[in-house]
Amino acid sequence: MGLRFPKISWNSIRLKLIVGLVLITVPLITLLIYNNYYSIAVVRNQVAISNKNLISLYMAQIDSQLEEAESNVLSLANNNWDIKSLDLPNSEDDYQMAKYNLSTTLTNNMVFYKSVDAFFVYNYVRQDLVDAFQSVVLYPEQMKVEEVLKKYLDGFTNSSAAADKNWFIQKIDQSYYILRIVRSGNLYIGAWVNTRTLLQPMQLIDLGDEGSVILVTSKGKTLSSTRSLKDENIDLTRGFQQYYVSGTKNNLLVVGESSEKGDFSLAAIIPNKHILQNLPWLTNVNTIVSFAAIGLLPLGLLFLFRILLMPLKRLIIVMKRINKGLVHTRIEDYQTSDEFILVNQTFNTMMSEIESLKINVYEEQLNKQKAELQHLQLQINPHFFLNSLNILYNLAQVKNYELIQEMTLCLVRYFRFMFRSNLSFVSLDEELQHVRNYIRIQELRFPEHLTCTISVPEFLEKLSVPPLLIQTFLENSIKHSVTLEEPIHLSVQLDLREDGLEPYIEIVIRDTGKGFSEEVLTEINSGNRIIDDQGEHIGIWNVRKRLKFLYGNSASITCYNGYPNGAVIEIKLPYTEEG
Repeated sequence: MGLRFPKISWNSIRLKLIVGLVLITVPLITLLIYNNYYSIAVVRNQVAISNKNLISLYMAQIDSQLEEAESNVLSLANNNWDIKSLDLPNSEDDYQMAKYNLSTTLTNNMVFYKSVDAFFVYNYVRQDLVDAFQSVVLYPEQMKVEEVLKKYLDGFTNSSAAADKNWFIQKIDQSYYILRIVRSGNLYIGAWVNTRTLLQPMQLIDLGDEGSVILVTSKGKTLSSTRSLKDENIDLTRGFQQYYVSGTKNNLLVVGESSEKGDFSLAAIIPNKHILQNLPWLTNVNTIVSFAAIGLLPLGLLFLFRILLMPLKRLIIVMKRINKGLVHTRIEDYQTSDEFILVNQTFNTMMSEIESLKINVYEEQLNKQKAELQHLQLQINPHFFLNSLNILYNLAQVKNYELIQEMTLCLVRYFRFMFRSNLSFVSLDEELQHVRNYIRIQELRFPEHLTCTISVPEFLEKLSVPPLLIQTFLENSIKHSVTLEEPIHLSVQLDLREDGLEPYIEIVIRDTGKGFSEEVLTEINSGNRIIDDQGEHIGIWNVRKRLKFLYGNSASITCYNGYPNGAVIEIKLPYTEEG
């Protein structure tokens, strides 16, 4: 007997389902296969563009940070008075003072230039190096870089030699450094950064076990990398205008960006398997979702609304409230998926931390203002100190022991007040005692050429005022008005005034000198620092800034010339009963 085949009915549901399934599945599978290859190309291109943008962005940040550091170096070379004193000092004391001030300046600058490991100034005539480092730079590295820097800078032996006009690369031991050096007279001013420092933020980028972010020269020499490259046949000399594939098996995607500040580039090496690691899974998920969505669309929409849209709606409502400034708003607990429970808990925790951080930032700003205020207050004039010592010396020569004793006590009181003047306020009585003590020192310095009167109501003596407020202006008057040709009289008048319903304290300081020049008066009333052939004068600017910290816009300083001559300074301070 022969074999019998089952009779096929073209109208059967089974055949229709099979044919229908084939007619739907085959084109769909074909489309999915094509989609897989197309997706690989698209994903590679998108990954390349994304990483290219990321690398370009970070390289722009590096260039910007290097440019800021370079601007600081150029500013030091062209505008810093201590640099000029260090180059051509009037005496060894001036040199040491300039060196100390410069070291302080460099150390302070490190706070604002986190991307730079060190700033330095080198006097090749004295072979003297002044530098400041970030706290993360270890001492052995500091010593090694200093040693190489001295040898390198000592190589410029004649006056026509010039330092590099851009950031350049220098190898020290097994590490590479990027340096910028500017010459000013006998000095070299510069900055350096370890290439590893520039790559630290890129450690967070996940490029797989075989991927890495590297700094490389235009000749393909690797300077530093976030991870050692296993493939040694990567071509890094083709430039980074477009991405390309390289490596032994052509399985490494290379994207990069060249620096505008030096002969180096930032590049990302991304293995193919890292780029495509999630692509098959995503394709399968898309296929399943496509089939299920047709039959389960209404149910899926309801399910989606309850599981996803409702929690998102609650989250958006809370975020809108927070956007209006209600940072204390939190998401209430309710029954939902574990993921949204975690999101809600994390969101609430984050908002609590933001609220706390906001308070901490405000307190930090207050502390910063207090620190800056203390820095502005605590200034000792070296000329005053030296002149005082000179007076004691002259009195000792004539053996006037009585005046020596008086002068010594005056200086003790003066410096005792100065060293406690980091307080925000002192009583007016204490301030005036310090002023009288200071005037007495100046009277010993200029006998019969200086007089001073102070007029203050007794009920104001307990008023709280900023320390060194009056003395700063008296010191300025003595410095610019007192001569040995004719005597000068100073006067200080304090009184309680009223402007409308707001009482205020008026302090008027006068002298009988030649007064302000028009140029100086314009600069003072404009709130600018005064710079002339004697250097920078910051006394009045200092006081104005202190008053700004302490009183905001409630205090003011006005300067003008009196009639027929002399300088006049009017200070207005807000008056409170607590004062």
